[in-house]
Amino acid sequence: MKQKLLTAVTAAVMAAGPALAELKIVDTSYRTGPYAANGIPFSDGYQDYFTLLNERDGGIGGEMINLVECETGYNTEKGVECYEGTKGDDSLVYQPLSTGITYQLIPKASADGIPLHTMGYGRTSAKNGSVFKWVFNYPANYWDGASHAVTHILNQNDGDIGDKTIALVYHNSAYGKEPIRTLEKLSEKHGYDLTLLPVDHPGQEQKSQWLQIRREKPDYVIMWGWGVMNQVAIQEAVNIRFPMENFIGIWWSGSENDVKAAGERADGYKALTFHNLGRDYPVYDDIQEYVVDAGLAAGAGDQIGSVLYNRGMYAAMLAAEAVKTAQEMHGVAAITPEQMRDGMENLEITEEKMAAIGLPNFGPEFTVTCENHGGNGLGAVSQWDAEAGKFELITDYYQSDQEIIQELVKEDSMSFAEENDIELRCD
Repeated sequence: MKQKLLTAVTAAVMAAGPALAELKIVDTSYRTGPYAANGIPFSDGYQDYFTLLNERDGGIGGEMINLVECETGYNTEKGVECYEGTKGDDSLVYQPLSTGITYQLIPKASADGIPLHTMGYGRTSAKNGSVFKWVFNYPANYWDGASHAVTHILNQNDGDIGDKTIALVYHNSAYGKEPIRTLEKLSEKHGYDLTLLPVDHPGQEQKSQWLQIRREKPDYVIMWGWGVMNQVAIQEAVNIRFPMENFIGIWWSGSENDVKAAGERADGYKALTFHNLGRDYPVYDDIQEYVVDAGLAAGAGDQIGSVLYNRGMYAAMLAAEAVKTAQEMHGVAAITPEQMRDGMENLEITEEKMAAIGLPNFGPEFTVTCENHGGNGLGAVSQWDAEAGKFELITDYYQSDQEIIQELVKEDSMSFAEENDIELRCD
């Protein structure tokens, strides 16, 4: 049962008490290596939002945010080193931005009592809060994304894809393998044929995969890529004249960096998203004034409104709202990691709250509970308009196929609980 937020009482408590320690949040970033083009804008958005709160609001609840950045290069070993080197009893939350790093940190952070927010990535079955007490992947996960892609294909074919073939071009890693089980289950349900085409790290060599696509002519291609792999895949698709409107990337394969190298021929390429696009939001006026124009931007200040800047900003906003929730719940401003976890588990994102933040209609509403650490699982489809030079939403938000996904989440999470002797919670 969700705890009630005693806003008036806690506001009085926080006003009466002295300021204590800063709110420490760690940004495990990657500004170097083959994935830097995508890591940089996300990290810029993540950091700039927290800088905005410090400069405009004096932090959160009167406590300044201490943002600690640690470079991982999207390398799992370095990611673990960053965690070990920065963790402490004042570390409120980690956003690993890597499925490989996430898998390694789940047991470590759980043992240390530090929350992980793996927004739209990581171990999908961590949605089950009964098993994964310290891990949150709201507002949507990989299996939701796989379902969204299939739903879009169904909608393009009047609900019947029994005669269609779909190829999955995926990063040959824990990240890229996440959607396979879901797509296989959906194949059984809807009758399409599924072809699996792994691409080895970092993804610069894909000739054989796209030659196979040219030879077998699948009706649709779904891509689970990241970094340079996305750029190469889109260029290869252009080279074999694969129809871009039938090429759909997961949300980590849908940034401006991924399509611009292919020029006008990338027009029509599609990608999933769990939030809105562009920079026409009041919060960006404040970021421009208090952060960019003040010379405090994490980067050059030229990424505002780009897909991955928006996503990093969104992740920071969700963390900040969880901090506020935790402060209100516990009546203190300088919260602990355990209290931050409570704030994340009791987080409610409403349109009213988003509008007040300066992000009206930026994303769907969702609620986190003890049982559900993954949100409502909504996602939409965006499409690249080469002439306009931007992605635009072309659908409403889809609900993922919960009948299939919940079964998979339960199966995988219960297996993890049994293997690790985890006692279930949320009674």
